[in-house]
Amino acid sequence: MDVRSVDRCMGDTEAGRPLFGSSGGSHPLARFTDQQETYGAHVVERFVRGLQGLDLVLDLGAGSGRDLELVRRFHPRAQLLAIEAGQEYAAALKGKADRVYVANIERDHLPAADCQADLIIANQILEHTKEIFWIFHEISRCLRVGGHLVFGVPNICSLHNRFLLLLGRQPTQHKLCSAHVRPFSKADTIAFLNACFPGGYQLVDFRGAQFYPFPRTLARLLANTFPTFAFTIFFMLQKTKEYHGEFATYPSRAQLETNFWNGGLLTGSQYWTPPAANSELVVPGLKSVSTAQGVGASG
Repeated sequence: MDVRSVDRCMGDTEAGRPLFGSSGGSHPLARFTDQQETYGAHVVERFVRGLQGLDLVLDLGAGSGRDLELVRRFHPRAQLLAIEAGQEYAAALKGKADRVYVANIERDHLPAADCQADLIIANQILEHTKEIFWIFHEISRCLRVGGHLVFGVPNICSLHNRFLLLLGRQPTQHKLCSAHVRPFSKADTIAFLNACFPGGYQLVDFRGAQFYPFPRTLARLLANTFPTFAFTIFFMLQKTKEYHGEFATYPSRAQLETNFWNGGLLTGSQYWTPPAANSELVVPGLKSVSTAQGVGASG
């Protein structure tokens, strides 16, 4: 192996340069784009503003709270729960969620009872995870029939990635030396849903955002016209039937040769028992960040 390649992956900290792969949007062509378009706030707004009767909303990997603020604007009475991986991220959500939980979504239960959530959002988070079966298990457990799941992910089939692959180059969003570990496309995502939970979800809407290497106005036009070629793809799904653990048990049923986490569902149901009426929500493995610590409830 070429030592220079190792040095490049490790980065030149002495020179003060960021480590290779430590940040996205570093390609020279990225200078022409609006990086905020990648997060598709206008797409999320389009999805959530038309929904009705939202009482409980969960945001997985809530980040800065941008998507929660959109939900609050259109659904001011909804209870907003944010889930983040660490205290430093949770601190940024002060005043943007009614409750903030610090949790590992690849192992922990989500802070909701079965069929309790009306909307679950996961924007630019799923590509960072290995345990996709457990995550969708928990989402499907918490989401009520008729509830919606909105998620956005980088598109491995974007136009610029197709050209890169023709040239024998790695897609920009899915390099080995990066934070992203799981690729997504529209067709493969739908195939995943249909294989694991047949008939469980209906695709209500599908949109694209960001279109490399074009500036914002042209990028939006192209992403709206050719969403499967966009840099980021967004799904709005509606849960259409009762869930019985199909996602968590799929790796074993399909004999996938990877040690996916299933929460012990194959040796007996580990479905979390919901709390009694009027009791405080307590979920194994989750730490709730209270307002006394400076993070948490808003009005």
